[in-house]
Amino acid sequence: MSWLPRLLALSATAWVLQLVAASQAFAHGVSSGDQAFIQQNAGMQIIPFIYLGAKHMVTGYDHLLFLVGVIFFLYRMKDVWHYVTLFAVGHSLTLILGVMAEISVSAYLVDAIIGLSVVYKALDNVGGLERIFGFRPNPRLMVLVFGFFHGFGLATKLLEFELSREGLVANILAFNVGVEFGQVLALSAILILMTAWRRMPSFERQAFNSNIALMCAGFVLMGYQLTGLFVG
Repeated sequence: MSWLPRLLALSATAWVLQLVAASQAFAHGVSSGDQAFIQQNAGMQIIPFIYLGAKHMVTGYDHLLFLVGVIFFLYRMKDVWHYVTLFAVGHSLTLILGVMAEISVSAYLVDAIIGLSVVYKALDNVGGLERIFGFRPNPRLMVLVFGFFHGFGLATKLLEFELSREGLVANILAFNVGVEFGQVLALSAILILMTAWRRMPSFERQAFNSNIALMCAGFVLMGYQLTGLFVG
């Protein structure tokens, strides 16, 4: 098990670099095949949209990186539940409202802010906010606020696919149910790894470096999206 701390410390950055380099089509876990399904189907498609929502979260590396940062130093399940619920509430509200109200802005800009959320949480975990700014914003409020952006990012992406208005409410609600189901699955796997690592003496030694790696992954996401915003 001596490999686990190093793997957790370095995998976030490598994972993001690989995914970002692959294709923008996989932003928010929406592949080209899923895009075609979303665009070509009309009427209520409850089960398929639940599946797509779950797939989005499980493959949504930006969301998962943020969740890793959120739960990194949470040892009680009660605290994990509170923070993840706030994230889910924010994510759900802006996903549903953004699609239904057809609120669309630059996907690059929203995704850059999502990358910033990863940087912010990693910086918060190492006490950098107090050292740099002299204060620490309410962590629960910030998780909720960044949850708004995470949901709005997906809503912006979905709006690019010209969704059919027939059955739209039911499909978006089903999609959101799938997102939350996928979040539970992903979070369970993350917690299993984190719990195993926390039992090792190396956790305290590697915690700082792991959050620095997480911060670097966030900067990679931000840089990629800002490049697309100003150059693409």
